Amino acid sequence: MNHSESHHSKTDFPKGLDKGLWFVPLGGAGEIGMNLNLYACDDDWLMVDLGVAFGEDSIPGVDLVMPDPSFITERSNKLLGLVLTHAHEDHLGAVAYLWPKLKCPVYATPFAATFLEYKLKSAGLEREVPVKIIPLGSSIEIGPFSIELITLPHSIPESNALAIRTPHGTIFHTGDWKFDPNPLIGKAADYDALQDLGDENILAVVSDSTNVLSEGESNSELDVRDNLTELFAGYIGRIVVGCFASNVARLVSIARAAAINDRHVALVGASLWRIAETARSTGYLSPDLRFYEAAEVAALPRDKVVYICTGSQGESRAALSQIAFGYNRNVDLGKGDVAVFSSRVIPGNEKAISKVQNQLARQGVKVVTARDKLIHVSGHPAREDLRRMYQLTRPSVVIPVHGEEIHMRAHAELAKECQVPHTVIVNNGTAVNFGDDKARIAGTVWSGRLAWDDGVALPFTSSILRERKRMVYGGAAVITVPLDDTGNILDKIQMSIIGFSDPLAENREWNWNSLIVSAVERLPKKGRCEDGAVEEAVRAVLRKHLAPKRPIIRVHVVRA
Repeated sequence: MNHSESHHSKTDFPKGLDKGLWFVPLGGAGEIGMNLNLYACDDDWLMVDLGVAFGEDSIPGVDLVMPDPSFITERSNKLLGLVLTHAHEDHLGAVAYLWPKLKCPVYATPFAATFLEYKLKSAGLEREVPVKIIPLGSSIEIGPFSIELITLPHSIPESNALAIRTPHGTIFHTGDWKFDPNPLIGKAADYDALQDLGDENILAVVSDSTNVLSEGESNSELDVRDNLTELFAGYIGRIVVGCFASNVARLVSIARAAAINDRHVALVGASLWRIAETARSTGYLSPDLRFYEAAEVAALPRDKVVYICTGSQGESRAALSQIAFGYNRNVDLGKGDVAVFSSRVIPGNEKAISKVQNQLARQGVKVVTARDKLIHVSGHPAREDLRRMYQLTRPSVVIPVHGEEIHMRAHAELAKECQVPHTVIVNNGTAVNFGDDKARIAGTVWSGRLAWDDGVALPFTSSILRERKRMVYGGAAVITVPLDDTGNILDKIQMSIIGFSDPLAENREWNWNSLIVSAVERLPKKGRCEDGAVEEAVRAVLRKHLAPKRPIIRVHVVRA
């Protein structure tokens, strides 16, 4: 199967799914984040990662989005376990929300397990979910799956690739990774294990595509630490640094750079404290490294403090945005201060980030980003890293994941250049069957998205989300029609409108009251005695006269 074969656009349920070796992604294929990967061996199922994505402007009021696990929940009696590759939200963030549908054991290394405990406790599940802690570099047996954890650096401690061995062949699932000779936190890549995999004639590699469009190698965290130290030396005002909370190595780099420049470090944001506590309890932060609350350093001279903040992606409720717009009572920035964005821009967040940066600039704060200086490095492989991976592992098949369509297709082309015989482009729901050192798309299964809304997981097809979206773009109208039992109008019709221009205004070419009265009176006598008929008649006339707007219209018939 060459990568040029397109994925299915509709469900075409695969035959023979209960036999042989299969890969079925339900999240993270055709997108970056929200990972949910399934492997099947003779109808025993293994899940790898269960993550979230964050809300979009197109889904008002929704903070978290998750893959829909319906396909596997229908087979939950055959799901043997969930293995977490690392502790990023897009790989484990949905466990606390979706585990009750799965009820399977969860396997994680110490850092991910400790971080997951916080999330399970918040959801009231800490005593229900069986979390099995597995040592770094170890192997576990889960039914027909023999799984070896192989250390690969990333932007969070204890990121693991999985060599999944089965009677039908071995699949290497990389998770998120990079090659970093100086990772600062944790171990460097286990090149010997990767070379051994190559000698084993493995069947397939399922790999991260995030940075495939970037030529060269990923830079090292050591370079960031040196540059932050130099950058801090150039300023005498307060310094705030926005970064991803989960990047423990970056927290340490900022703290070391601050110490060299005789500054104290305060953490601003609950998720930063949670990660710091996780890292300290698992041995990744020195007991001598002290972080302060913002209030504790508020009285220090401006040249003696560095604030590390959440919100590098412009999130409105995160610390950096709150500081920029003056809502944080402990951190006050102004002329002579500097805001350092030590992170990449996640696609889709450009406007939100620009809004925060412009607000800081209005206050005289200098804004420094990775465009100005090497103060951020990615945790994902660039093209030269991928080439090296395939030279070491020499698989028969490469399946790109963790990328949008353009990333996955570029990854497949790169794998072909590296003499990989077969590549397969997948999307969420694609069912891939392995056999004879090849892979083929054998059909599709149901996949979708869930929005976490006020404690409830709603499908994206939910009428609640559709109506909320319609209200955002089209507004709403609520009409009360008072009738007697015979259908005569008893009193003045009331209409309340939300979110669009007022139809009561004098410049309207139509009179809404008389339109509604006419619509009701045109109904036959029997129809006027039926609430449903009256409601539909009023909705129909308003839809016609409010076009092209499409507001939500609610009609209430009140009988005397």
